[in-house]
Amino acid sequence: MNASKYQLAVSADTALFMLLAGIVVVAVLLAAFAWGRRIRARELPPPRPNEQPHLPAEGAVHEVREYREPEEMPHDGSRLLPHELKGSSTHRSPSQKPPEDEDGDGSSFGSGGLGS
Repeated sequence: MNASKYQLAVSADTALFMLLAGIVVVAVLLAAFAWGRRIRARELPPPRPNEQPHLPAEGAVHEVREYREPEEMPHDGSRLLPHELKGSSTHRSPSQKPPEDEDGDGSSFGSGGLGS
């Protein structure tokens, strides 16, 4: 292979262009850093330890577990319009015991079934 036919050196104009492009990239990065510092200086400082939220006097709030039932939809073929809908689509179930599994095969992973 004859390497003499390939020009491996960079011309002076290309070198100057690359140097100027590098200077522009550094200037943009420095300007972005300075802009970010100015924005950060305008933000509120983090809260001091005495300003942190505290637990209520009665202790931690625990989750409420209850069984819910869906609202009934009309079975006469009519439809509900948006202004006829209630605020929630479920209500508290009168019976708070878990729903029974009708077919008795379980419904979780590892229930021992054949994967069907």
